[in-house]
Amino acid sequence: MGKEPEKKKPKYNSWQNTKYMVGLAWKNCKSVLVIAGLIALTGVALTTVQLLIAPLILKQIELHESITKLLLTIAIFTALLILMTAFKRYLQSNALYGRVEIRMHILKLINIKRGSTSYENLFTKDFRNGLNKALEATSMNSRPTEAVWNTLTELVTNIIGFIIYLLIVSRFDIRVILLVLFTTVTGFFINKKIDNWDYLHKDEKAEHQRKMNYLHGVMLSRKGAKDVRIFGLDEWFYDIRGSLDRTLNAFYYRREKNYFLTNVVDMVLTITRNGVAYAYLIYNVLEKGMSASEFLLYFGAISGFTAWVSGILGQLLELHKQSGDLSFVRELIEWEEPFRFEDGKKLIDDKNTLYEIKLENVSYRYPGAENDTITDMNMTLKAGEKLAIVGQNGAGKTTLVKLITGLLDPTKGKVLLNGVDIRVYNRADYYGLFSSVFQEFSVLEASLKENVSQCAEDIDEDKVIRCLEQAGLLEKAKQLPQGIETKIGRAVFSDGVELSGGQTQRLMLARALYKDGPILALDEPTAALDPIAENDIYMKYDEMTSGKTSLFISHRLASTRFCDRIVFLKDGKIIEDGTHQELLEKGGEYANLFEVQSKYYREGGAAYEDEYENEKAI
Repeated sequence: MGKEPEKKKPKYNSWQNTKYMVGLAWKNCKSVLVIAGLIALTGVALTTVQLLIAPLILKQIELHESITKLLLTIAIFTALLILMTAFKRYLQSNALYGRVEIRMHILKLINIKRGSTSYENLFTKDFRNGLNKALEATSMNSRPTEAVWNTLTELVTNIIGFIIYLLIVSRFDIRVILLVLFTTVTGFFINKKIDNWDYLHKDEKAEHQRKMNYLHGVMLSRKGAKDVRIFGLDEWFYDIRGSLDRTLNAFYYRREKNYFLTNVVDMVLTITRNGVAYAYLIYNVLEKGMSASEFLLYFGAISGFTAWVSGILGQLLELHKQSGDLSFVRELIEWEEPFRFEDGKKLIDDKNTLYEIKLENVSYRYPGAENDTITDMNMTLKAGEKLAIVGQNGAGKTTLVKLITGLLDPTKGKVLLNGVDIRVYNRADYYGLFSSVFQEFSVLEASLKENVSQCAEDIDEDKVIRCLEQAGLLEKAKQLPQGIETKIGRAVFSDGVELSGGQTQRLMLARALYKDGPILALDEPTAALDPIAENDIYMKYDEMTSGKTSLFISHRLASTRFCDRIVFLKDGKIIEDGTHQELLEKGGEYANLFEVQSKYYREGGAAYEDEYENEKAI
C-alpha cells in the first residue's frame, strides 16, 4: 500500500476558535455568554449541595440533634435542590435561542461567501470540500457551531467544581491526589491521540458524504425522476447506493475499532484511580477513626473530584474535536479571493458611457485540464458594437463569455475595460456592467415579477411588463392565474406554475433586460426556442440593444445577420472575423457551416446531416 497523503492541519487551534466564538456572541448575542455562566455556576452549586446533604444529615444524627432540626435541614436542602434544578432547567431551555442565533449568523456568513466568492473558486475541489464541511458544521443543533456552547459551559462548570472539590480533598495524602491527576491526564492524552484518527480522516469521510449527497439529490429531483422511469434506472441507483453504503460502513467500522481501544484504556485507568482512592478512605476509617459522616463526605468528594478532572479533560478533548470543524468554517469564510472586491478600484456605472472590452493574448485553462480552452486570443468588443461569437459546440464560446464578463481570469494575458486591466477593479462593480443570460441559470420559487426584477421590494412593475414584452413572454404572463404575481415552481407553492424550457429562457432574457446594464451578454439565449420564437427574438434585438454594447453567443448562424460583426471560433481560437456578408464571400468554414444549416432549415435537414459529417471528415 502507498503512503497516505499528509493531512492538512487546521489553521486555528482550540483557544483561537473559543476566542472567535466568544467574540461572535459578545457582538451579536451577549445573552449566550450570560446564560452559559449562570448554567455553570448553578450546576456547580447543585452538585455541591448534593454532596453535602447526606453527610450533614448523618452528622446531625451522630450528634443526636433534635428531629425538628433534622427535618428543617432536610427541608432547606430539598428546597435548594428544587429551586436550583428549576432555575438550571429554565436557563437551559432559554439558552437555545441565542445559540441558534449565533449558528444562523455563521451560516449567513458561509452563504454570503458562497454567493460572492470569486467564480474561479467554484472550480477548486478544496473550496468545494471546505464548503461542504462548513455547511455540515452548521447543519443542526448538535453540530459544532452550536454544540460548542454546551462544551464550553460544561468546561467552565468542571473547572469551578474542580477548584471547590480540590479544597475539600486537600486533607488527603498528596500522593493520592497526584495519582488521580496522573491517571486522568494520562487517559486524556491517550484518548486524544487515538481519537485524533477521526480528524485525520475527515477528508475521506467528507468525500464519502459528498458522493452520497449527490446521489440523493439526483434520486430526489424531478428531472432525475423522468429518466428513472423512462430508462428503468432504479436498480442502477440502488446498486450505486448499496456500494456507497458498504464503503461508508467500512469507514465507520475502522473508526469504531479505534474508539473501542480508547474505551478499554479509559476503563483500566478509571479502575486504578478509583481503587486507590477508595482504599485510602477505608484505611482512614479503620486506622484513624474517620467518622461515618466524614467518610461519606470524602467518599462523594473523591468521586466528584475525579469526575471533575475527567470532565475537564473530556471537554477539552471534545473542544479539540469541535475546534477542527470550527476551523473549517473560519477558513471557508476567510478563503483567499483571487479577484479583488472591496479592495479593488471603484467602478462607477455611468449610463452615458459606452464600454470597450479588449482581450490581449488571452489563454485560459481549467484547473486540472491538460489543454487550454482559449488559446492566445486577441479580440476587441468595440463600444456600442453588436458582436456575434459563433462556432460549434466545444469551440470555447461559453468560456470566452465568462472571461469577458469577469467570471474567470485568464491564465495568460489580460482583459481590458476601456484600456484598463479589469483585475484592478472591484469585481462586483465590474459585474454590474453586464446584463447576461447564460446557459445555466437559476429560477427562484417566487413570483414572476420577483424573478424578473431579482428583488422582493421596490419593484418597477411597468418595467417588468416592458421587459416581458421585449422578451416575448408578456402574452403568457397575461394568461397566468395571477398575472405577474403568479408563483413560479411547485416545490414551495402548491399553486405555482411550471414554465417550459423556452418560456424559462425568455424569462432569463427579461431578467437581463430589467437589470439594464450597459453591456448585454447573451450565451445561447434561443437554444430552447422554436424557429418562430427564435426569429421573434432576432427581430427585437435592435430594440433590446439600443445604446448598449452587446455580445451574442450562438452555434446557430441565423443569429448573426443582425449583428455588426461576427467572430467564428474553433478549438479556442478565432479563425474568421467579419460581417455576415464578408464571411460568406470569403467562402471559409463560416460559409460552409451556414450553408449546411440553411439547407437543414429549408429542406428538413435529415439528408444533410450525413453530408455535414462527411465535410467535417474531409
